[in-house]
Amino acid sequence: MDNNALLSVKNLNVSFASEKTETQVLYDISFDIHPNEILGVVGESGSGKSVTSLAVMGLLPANTAKVSGEILYENYSLLDLEDKTLRSIRGNEIAMIFQEPMSSLNPSMKCGKQVAEILLQHTNLSKAEAKTEVLSLFEKVKLPDSLRAYNAYPHELSGGQKQRIMIAMAIACKPKLLIADEPTTALDVTVQKEIIGLLKDLQKEYQMSILFISHDLSLVSEIANKVLVVYQGKMMEYRTTQEIFNNPQNDYTKALIHARPSLNVRFKTLPTIKDYLEDQQKERAIISKIQRTEHHKELYSKPALLEVRNIEKIFFSKVGLFGKKEFKAVDGVSFKLYEGETLGLVGESGCGKSTLGNAILQLDKANSGEILYKGQDITKISSAEIRSLRKEIQLIFQDPFASLNPRLTIGKAIMEPMKAHNLYTTDAERKEKTIELLERVGLDPNFFNRYPHEFSGGQRQRIGIARTIALQPKLIICDESVSALDISVQAQVLNLLNELKEKFGFTYIFISHDLAVVKYMSDQLLVMNQGKIEEQGDADTIYEAPKKEYTKKLIDAIPKGI
Repeated sequence: MDNNALLSVKNLNVSFASEKTETQVLYDISFDIHPNEILGVVGESGSGKSVTSLAVMGLLPANTAKVSGEILYENYSLLDLEDKTLRSIRGNEIAMIFQEPMSSLNPSMKCGKQVAEILLQHTNLSKAEAKTEVLSLFEKVKLPDSLRAYNAYPHELSGGQKQRIMIAMAIACKPKLLIADEPTTALDVTVQKEIIGLLKDLQKEYQMSILFISHDLSLVSEIANKVLVVYQGKMMEYRTTQEIFNNPQNDYTKALIHARPSLNVRFKTLPTIKDYLEDQQKERAIISKIQRTEHHKELYSKPALLEVRNIEKIFFSKVGLFGKKEFKAVDGVSFKLYEGETLGLVGESGCGKSTLGNAILQLDKANSGEILYKGQDITKISSAEIRSLRKEIQLIFQDPFASLNPRLTIGKAIMEPMKAHNLYTTDAERKEKTIELLERVGLDPNFFNRYPHEFSGGQRQRIGIARTIALQPKLIICDESVSALDISVQAQVLNLLNELKEKFGFTYIFISHDLAVVKYMSDQLLVMNQGKIEEQGDADTIYEAPKKEYTKKLIDAIPKGI
């Protein structure tokens, strides 16, 4: 034990008990955080990162969680403190930023009031003084209009702004230790970079310590002094950031470093954690520039499968009693997409990527322009023709859990679209095809009768993919379909999409805010900004020599590791 440490965790074991079983999730976790130090904790979902932070905060459910070991804060045992004393430390001396700001903020309460509540609870400030302090905090966390943010409800702010509100709330009482649990996971790379920079600045200003939790080792390297790597509840490696990156000792750490798409080399398949742990010496096939050029020559020699011409999508919002304000979400967009191609569509939230995808799918009709699919303008076809077109143009959703019916087994969920489009003659035949599809996306056929809640995020995404390809579509729009996944699971899903493309000849529009992923997946790239196409061309060429400042900003924001 280190007496100079602000927080010292020693041999922490946590298990959860149910009526019949007890499941251990943490095994002898030990680390120290010193004053003014940032420790990064890295691992996949289910590795025990969040459980560790909740144990430190004293937020594990007392009736089911069994905790042993030591958690010392300023040499006082947090595990032995009474609830009242623990409450006075929590939020005041040890604060936490949660992963999902929308579920952490009260939707029926204005943001400013929620932050002021913390100050009124832990300090002697009056209501007027608390408001002044909150406005000052909002300026510190670089909210563009602090007064507007104070009076706004959570749903009126963007994801990045909500995360800044959560940071303001966490630092309100100038804590000595800040726990940040995946604070940037669902954010754009540019906003992610801003939040990381903001946390570093605040840490210096307040001289506080930070426990920063993430599944992204490259991201952690940009903020942490030391890194603890955890896998299945066990410690894999605990050293300085430089040592972990420059000379990783553990195979799992090496796998985490290599699972992210490389920005310099185009592998035929991405190495997954499993690949790396089983055979890390294996040479990975690389797609050379010559192979890529030959492939493109063949792709672009045929007529376009889809041609988008000057598409505009306008939304109107009410201003005053009778006024209307016009907002162009998609503004004069044109491009061609060829059979067997992956077209990457990249840009920050609100740039019009998903709106463009919905216009192509005819889910939200464009106001003007043409969308030619196999030479036919699909903006002018009847409802019945649109229904039959659905079989050919499909969508893989960002959140597979929200797109699956919780009351249907996954087998029935995959069979449902087959039935709707009269594919195959009997349910027995459809079941046989569904089992084939489950195997094709790397899932056990015995999962047929299980429900969506019984699966992990990565497995649910595979179910979503199986459901999409059940109709044997020609064109698939992948809308942020890997953005919420761990890096290692993301690698598996990207490999699966490429494998399916090769086998079935799919054509993809791949929408994401993560330029590293889009570059790896794409032949051509469209960079969108405020409804317009900012830059268009070969994915590798754009990455190597971006012409526009906006594209440079997106590339610069990609976490690159040490």
